[in-house]
Amino acid sequence: MIPSFIDLNPIVQALLATSFTWFITAVGASLVFLLKGMNRKVFDGMLGFAAGVMLAASYWSLLSPALELSKHEFISWLPVAIGFLLGGIFIKIIDKIIPHLHPNLPPVTAEGPTTKLKKYNLLVLAITIHNIPEGLAVGVAFGAASLGLPEATLGAAISLAIGIGLQNFPEGLAVSMPLKQEGYSARKSFFYGQLSASVEPVAGVLGALFVFIAQPLLPYALSFAAGAMIFVVAEEVIPESHRRGNIDFATLFLLLGFVLMMILDVALS
Repeated sequence: MIPSFIDLNPIVQALLATSFTWFITAVGASLVFLLKGMNRKVFDGMLGFAAGVMLAASYWSLLSPALELSKHEFISWLPVAIGFLLGGIFIKIIDKIIPHLHPNLPPVTAEGPTTKLKKYNLLVLAITIHNIPEGLAVGVAFGAASLGLPEATLGAAISLAIGIGLQNFPEGLAVSMPLKQEGYSARKSFFYGQLSASVEPVAGVLGALFVFIAQPLLPYALSFAAGAMIFVVAEEVIPESHRRGNIDFATLFLLLGFVLMMILDVALS
């Protein structure tokens, strides 16, 4: 008999869930085979939606259970505050040590050390950095759910994976479409678009493993993933969705993404 998903080892669950989010990135990247270009307003709305999902997931799936788990500590908010700030600092350090280029920006705006890497390599690295906290968040959520704690449920982990998958769709397109417009073939553009999410299964498995190894640090791990995700949202996703002037449109979709992720989490928890 084939075991159901809920009966699987949580590390396997994390691997499958992050493979799903990788797959959705590939689906988004595959649009290069169908589209010649992308309406910028639509794209900004998709980015806003992704930001809303990540913000809601950061609270309901990560920060809220972290606060519940640490409520018996001498200073209940301290583990969550420390983990949250460390998550943002972690992404900031990665930004400094890994050369990368955010989508739709000229090569002169590349961040990190000076490099001779080609533009498509820098684009992939930018989205890969973005995907590290997402994979980590999903892995930590499944690891936490396996402990049988009422504050961290399997339903919440599944809703987080679904939400991350939904917001990964525009990410794949954000890499593949600019590459196609630069003159790369649709096949090569698709390959690099989906490749940007290949780090998520790795980060997911590492996140789940960490929970098993250091269960007392679970509030730190959950809030660390939340801090990393919110840093990415504030530093990259929201500014990019506003860059072409579609601020209100992108913000409306941010609210939509936030509400949808909130509904998913409440309904499945």
